[in-house]
Amino acid sequence: MAHDHSHLDPIDVRVRALESLLVEKGYVEPAALDAIVDTYENQVGPKNGATVVARAWCDDSYRAWLQSDADAAIASLGFTGRQGEHMVVVENTAEMHNMVVCTLCSCYPWPVLGLPPSWYKSPAYRSRAVIDPAGVLADFGVTLPEGMDIRVWDSTAEVRYLVLPRRPDGTENLSESELATLVTRDSMIGTGLALNPDEATA
Repeated sequence: MAHDHSHLDPIDVRVRALESLLVEKGYVEPAALDAIVDTYENQVGPKNGATVVARAWCDDSYRAWLQSDADAAIASLGFTGRQGEHMVVVENTAEMHNMVVCTLCSCYPWPVLGLPPSWYKSPAYRSRAVIDPAGVLADFGVTLPEGMDIRVWDSTAEVRYLVLPRRPDGTENLSESELATLVTRDSMIGTGLALNPDEATA
């Protein structure tokens, strides 16, 4: 029986067709594909990065370690793997907002952020993030205080960046696990801010 894929994104349709062909030819096992998808949906991803950020917010010595040797500090929490090498953490401050792009392709720290969103890989983001970072942030609904500098970091195969967002005000009494719920994927790319507690519970 034929399936109606008219509601799917054209890229999704192509991926499904390629997957079906590879399975039909015996090049891949469906169970192996399912395991890969499960790994990047549930075992690696933004929750891992949020754990790293929350620890840095709570522990000054860990934050210093994260900034001096991000690979080791992140690995100490059990988050390692392909595309997670050569990490550098850049911290947002009251004077500086950091944003990450990969102008050449889509280098991205999978173990802490999961699979890259489609917009991160788009030519529009990759070019505008460098030329007009404030405009890109506005498109994401982010308004920064007047006079704040914006620095754009270009990820490559040799170095991948993770933004350490600013800790929201009024979170002094939250536990580390509660703080992690305030950290979004976009805040670790720099196209968003960490949530305040009211936003997180809304």
